[in-house]
Amino acid sequence: MRQSSDESGSARWLLAVAAAVLLVSGGTAAAEQLKPYTATYNGIWRGMTVAVSTLQLEQTGDTWTFSSRSEGRGIGKLASGVFPPLQVSVVRVTDQGVLPQSFKSTGGDTDKGILLNYDWQTHRVTGNYEKTKVDLPLTPQVQDDGSVQLALMVELLAGRTPPTVQLIDQNSVREYEFTRDGEETLETQIGPVKSVVFKSQKKYSPRITRFWCAPERGFIPMRVQQKKGDDVQWTLEIASLKRQY
Repeated sequence: MRQSSDESGSARWLLAVAAAVLLVSGGTAAAEQLKPYTATYNGIWRGMTVAVSTLQLEQTGDTWTFSSRSEGRGIGKLASGVFPPLQVSVVRVTDQGVLPQSFKSTGGDTDKGILLNYDWQTHRVTGNYEKTKVDLPLTPQVQDDGSVQLALMVELLAGRTPPTVQLIDQNSVREYEFTRDGEETLETQIGPVKSVVFKSQKKYSPRITRFWCAPERGFIPMRVQQKKGDDVQWTLEIASLKRQY
C-alpha cells in the first residue's frame, strides 16, 4: 500500500505493515526464517469495507518478491489511492540486510504511479514517483513501501526492534520513528491471535500507523491502522493466511 507525500491517508505497507532500519547484521540468518505466504485483508475506509487486499511473498533463490493486489468493493473505487490496485517490490536479503531491487505501484489514479530501480553498483535509485523524477543516493537504510515490509520482518525475526525507517517519498527520503506499543490478543477471522503492537510516526506528523504483528506467524501483521488524532483514517484486518512452515 502506498501513501502520498502529504500523508493524505493511503496505506504505506507497512509502513503496511512496516517500518524498519536496515542496519541488519546477520541478515542472511534472518532471511532463512522468512517464509513464503499469502494473506488477504479487508480494507476499511471511513468505517466501510471498501477493498480486499491480497499480499503474497514468494522466493526465488536469494530474491524475494512481495506483491499487494487490491480489489475494490462497493465504493472502493473512491479509495483506490488508499488501497492501490497493484504494488510489487523485489528485494535481495544479504549480510547488509534487505536490499531493494525494484518497486512499482500501478492502477488507480494515473498520476500516482511509481516505478523505481535500484543500482547497487552505482549506489543510486532512479525512476518516477507520482510524475516526479527520482535520482537519489542509495544506502542499505533506504526502503520503499513494499521492501519495508520484509525489512521489518527480518528485524523482528532476528529479535530486534527497528527504531527508524527511511522511506523514499518522491525525490526525497523521509524518516519515520518506530517503537513498540504493547501486546494484544486479537479476535480475527482466522481465530484469536497473540500480537505485538508497534507504531510508526513521521517527525512532527499528527498521523500514527500501528501494526499488530504475530510472533508465532513470522511477525506477519494481523492488523494495520492509521489514525490522525482520534480519527481512524484506514484499517487493514486479516481475513485469511496461508504460510509455508
